Amino acid sequence: MVSACFYFQVHQPDRLRDYRIFDVGRSPFYLDDKKNDLIMRKVANKCYLPTNKLLTDLIRKTDGRFRCAFSLSGVFLEQCEKFAPDVLESFQELIATGSVEVLSETYYHSLAFLYSIDEWKEQINKHKQKVQELFGVTPTIFRNTELIYADWIGEQIADMGYKAMIAEGVDWNLGWKSPNFIYTNPHRQNLKLLLKNYKLSDDIAFRFSDRNWKEWPLTAEKYVDWLDFAGLNGNFVNLFMDYETFGEHQWADSGIFEFLKHLPEKMFERGHHDFVLPSESIERFQPVGEYHAPNLTSWADAERDLSAWKSNRLQDDAFEKIFSLEKEIKALNDPEMLEIWRKLTTSDHFYYMCTKYYSDGDVHQYFSPYETPYDAYINYMNVISDLTQRVRNYTPKKLLNEKPNLILKN
Repeated sequence: MVSACFYFQVHQPDRLRDYRIFDVGRSPFYLDDKKNDLIMRKVANKCYLPTNKLLTDLIRKTDGRFRCAFSLSGVFLEQCEKFAPDVLESFQELIATGSVEVLSETYYHSLAFLYSIDEWKEQINKHKQKVQELFGVTPTIFRNTELIYADWIGEQIADMGYKAMIAEGVDWNLGWKSPNFIYTNPHRQNLKLLLKNYKLSDDIAFRFSDRNWKEWPLTAEKYVDWLDFAGLNGNFVNLFMDYETFGEHQWADSGIFEFLKHLPEKMFERGHHDFVLPSESIERFQPVGEYHAPNLTSWADAERDLSAWKSNRLQDDAFEKIFSLEKEIKALNDPEMLEIWRKLTTSDHFYYMCTKYYSDGDVHQYFSPYETPYDAYINYMNVISDLTQRVRNYTPKKLLNEKPNLILKN
């Protein structure tokens, strides 16, 4: 028997408007709400709404035997509330089936842990509160931004009370081991680790519509054969991918929806396969050993490290500038200023500044709203320059709104 554990990442960043040097000191409006609204509606129609309906139908058709998990960033949920309440309602309906688990992550999809552990934990707790508010559930399993993991991150998450964490199954950390088992953090044995099977995940997320791929076309029956083979060296297979795989990255005419529609049927036909939630997998299967990750890893690019966000001087400078403002921002005790600052910590801003070439570079360019990484850097730094001025010249709103106290003399 082999179990499939599906997990989908759902995130949309708050994109910045075209912010020129001439705007610094003149305009406090940084976000491009028109573009954010447009992109949310486009992806909603191509992916979120049709895929949510398909999954809801699959759950009902299989009496809840089809199961999956989601990690929905806080900024995505805010965009749903602002631009696409129908998308939020469809997620609420899906999660209410009881066959869907919601995972914990950083609210702003940030890399705050690199500069401020306290801020990172505040973002995690804020995300947990948002999930409780919108869906009435409390996450028990954590997924860090872009599956970034190292032993010390696992220690922090274990100390926050989480039962398990999701990470990339990186070959050089696994060695001869299989990602298809439960492992533990070497320093916190109570934290269980669920490792992504990147090959089988990427067969859907990246290769599905590639007509030059020797396995094209990928059918549900063929894929279940591969799961069977993976099960010979493991208990279950973690299939983790961006939710936008369905309909946005892999278009509807590629057959991706038909593949997903028939996958449960082909799984259940074998009579010995099922789907499990992350929380169910850590209860069903016992750890077989430790997963030691001395260095930071992620699920991004060929390197599976942090180079997607930190591999050049542009990115390093941008990171240093935004996080150097943390103490001053928090000292203001102004929720609006804090919210602006936190949205500028979202990892996508730094992803757009990556200067890699070849296939990884093409992926970065696909997601970027800028012509070049240098345009992304200049635009971002103009915003940071304005925000820095606002912090240094800060006057509380309550003082700005108060009428002057005039003393009349006789």
